[in-house]
Amino acid sequence: MKHYSDIIIAPVITEKSMIERSNNVYTFKVVSSASKDEIKKAVEDAFKVEVLKVNTLNTKSKKRRVGKYSGRTKTYKKAIVTLKDGSSLEI
Repeated sequence: MKHYSDIIIAPVITEKSMIERSNNVYTFKVVSSASKDEIKKAVEDAFKVEVLKVNTLNTKSKKRRVGKYSGRTKTYKKAIVTLKDGSSLEI
């Protein structure tokens, strides 16, 4: 069994994810090989809350340019975690 710090990389801080927090929905950047069950157990172990459901998506890379140099951003897996009513996270 993996430790939760091996699965959860960081929370995703965007305007949309901050609005969803009022509905007990939190977004995390996770390891691309993690399954929904592993993500659920990792969030429950890390924050001591009960998870209702987990939705995942793989993000695509985007073209970015800095001066004359062009490249692509990294791809990653995003997990959208819904908590049971009355639960909240301190991030």
